[in-house]
Amino acid sequence: MSLKKASAALARFTVLDLTRVRSGPTAVRQLADWGANVIKVEMPEKADQAQLGGPREGSDFQNLHRNKRSLTLNLKSPEGVEIFKKLVATADVVVENFRPDVKARLGIDYDSLQSINPGLVYASISGFGQDGPYKDRPGFDQIAQGMGGLMSITGLPGQGPVRVGIPIADLTAGLFCAQGIMIALLEREVSGEGQWIQTSLLQAQAFMLDFQATRWLVDQDVPAQAGNNHPTIIPMGVFETADGHMNIAAGGEAIWQRFCQAIELTDLLNHPDYAGAAERSKNRDALNELIAAKTKLQTTAHWVQFLNDSGVPCGEINSIDQVFENPQVKHLGMAQAVNSTERGEIELVGQPIDMSRTPSKLVEPPPTCGQHSAEVLGEIGYSAEEIAQLREAEII
Repeated sequence: MSLKKASAALARFTVLDLTRVRSGPTAVRQLADWGANVIKVEMPEKADQAQLGGPREGSDFQNLHRNKRSLTLNLKSPEGVEIFKKLVATADVVVENFRPDVKARLGIDYDSLQSINPGLVYASISGFGQDGPYKDRPGFDQIAQGMGGLMSITGLPGQGPVRVGIPIADLTAGLFCAQGIMIALLEREVSGEGQWIQTSLLQAQAFMLDFQATRWLVDQDVPAQAGNNHPTIIPMGVFETADGHMNIAAGGEAIWQRFCQAIELTDLLNHPDYAGAAERSKNRDALNELIAAKTKLQTTAHWVQFLNDSGVPCGEINSIDQVFENPQVKHLGMAQAVNSTERGEIELVGQPIDMSRTPSKLVEPPPTCGQHSAEVLGEIGYSAEEIAQLREAEII
């Protein structure tokens, strides 16, 4: 195999990647970045390139599809499906995010493939689930953000629903899918059997409501928009400074006391309106105004240094360019270089997990379409002549 391994951690596993757009590629990226042999199965360029979810040279595609090989395969043809099933016979994982009915129509659903390889781990991501009343609805991140409640608690009170600035339902569905795959691979070591993993954008978004969800499920309290304030911990939010804004998180009695002492508002410690957490929550707007009157007197840099030195959690609010210029982000190596075929030397976002023996690296750029078709087919026994015939017939 020509591809360099991104890590030794998952190097023993082969993954067939049928995914497109974002949620599925996010799941597979987690496996590729930890060294799995990922074969990205794509339609031949003449047949269909709608699955890309953006131009191949675009920053989004480059970030999603690194550390993979590419095999073009027309799964709308019987010959293409036959080749895919030969790959499945020795693979560990198949990942797909088609509409629920598509895989059965193509003959590559879990039941069809499990009979070929009983140890196969088959992972599906959909908008709303593989069955149920909404299974046939097309799923998009913003739809899931709205249906999953997130937009009702995001934004300033009274301004109407607001989407989050990243495709969080897509991303979390992909991460949960990758987690499910690794759980299934671990369980297979005991049972010897694979299984079908299912998740959806809607499930992921509902799970990510976390404590906001339990406010309703346990206490029948419907959370509302709280803007930049924390819904339950006061004071925690955005405060204006002499040259911009910053975050301050003075939750908990000990930190609250240190904070009041640091900014010389010790009279608030015994004030009946702010004496306890419940009082501070009830009178949060007035409290925030008192704090802002102080923070406006100095720059963000001053307060970040001073309050951190005083034991009060706080931080600047960075634009995206400032994030990657931040000395701690640089130290953590979150931007990693790779030599892209389409773009030359670029930086992409690295994995946020450090491993002492088997770290993840960006070792390969996204493949060109079908770059490894001959190599992959050769690995399962096809001759050069047979591969040429398949290419001529536009099967690959």
